[in-house]
Amino acid sequence: MTFDSPRVERLQIRLESLALRAALALPERMQRLLGGRTVVRDGQSLAADTQLMLRMQRLVRERGAETLPIPLGRRAILRHTTLTAGRQRIGAVRDLAVAGRPARLYTPTAASPGPLLLFFHGGGFMYGDLESHDAACRLLAERSGVRVLAVDYRLGPEEPFPAAYDDALAAHRWVVDHAAELGVDPDRLAVGGDSAGGNLAAVVAIEAARAGLPLAFQLLVYPATDAVRETDSAALFAEGFYLTKAFMDLANQCYIGDGDPRDPRVSPLYADLPAGLAPAYVATAGFDPLRDEGEAYARRLADAGVHVELHRFTDQIHGFFNVVGVGRTSRAAVAEIAVRLKVALGG
Repeated sequence: MTFDSPRVERLQIRLESLALRAALALPERMQRLLGGRTVVRDGQSLAADTQLMLRMQRLVRERGAETLPIPLGRRAILRHTTLTAGRQRIGAVRDLAVAGRPARLYTPTAASPGPLLLFFHGGGFMYGDLESHDAACRLLAERSGVRVLAVDYRLGPEEPFPAAYDDALAAHRWVVDHAAELGVDPDRLAVGGDSAGGNLAAVVAIEAARAGLPLAFQLLVYPATDAVRETDSAALFAEGFYLTKAFMDLANQCYIGDGDPRDPRVSPLYADLPAGLAPAYVATAGFDPLRDEGEAYARRLADAGVHVELHRFTDQIHGFFNVVGVGRTSRAAVAEIAVRLKVALGG
């Protein structure tokens, strides 16, 4: 992958996005013909549009972010998400600072007063920012009727653990302290995120329960909960489904370094779960290395007496949360997640 001038790069992304959107708008039968024999693994069939998207990535030799130096990897992640973002309608967007970190507040066209989702982006604690998840946050807010406050956090390797952890806890406490200013009903405050962001949302929920801080709901989208990662899904889907073993190994190296991967602040699956944890919705993807650890955490929550709804999107891959501008199945999955948020907070 090469990065040209910003103007040329924007044109390339626009053209590639148009081609991808056209391909993923084809009838499913045509997508199956173009994408090759249906991928079946662990009793699950990969969605036709997702399979075609992965094949197109291979044909153009799109390099994974983890194969590049960290600064270029960050640009690659933004490129990937921009390609699949589309133009997502939203009532209003406002940039602000939350506990000293950049943040963005998404207000849907038909906003319900009171509820708010504090959101943390994914990216392996080394990639991702407000821009990489802008489209997904817009769709989540607009479809749920719930305002979404996305907060950036420090990334490794420049700022390894516990930087992101500390930033996430500080963001939640800031929202609680500024609830009146934000027009937030503390009884309708939720926390959520995808992948690494799901990890941060989970640990925020744990610490909120311990500290007695208000939190009504946790929305965990294929959360990273076990940095040890000795699961069947980690082995089954280590290559070929966007998130790779090399990516996960690099993420651990950048975030944890020589630290303990079983530290409950890093891997909430090993945490002693306190009483009073907020109800949770856990979404996993069938073709995701993180699938089993996310579902194991949902079971841990349930065993601790937490009300949990677990939904596996069997035909999806890790990263579907960002594929909202192209592809029918991934957008439908995110729309379903938005419905669960709406129901949970009465949006």
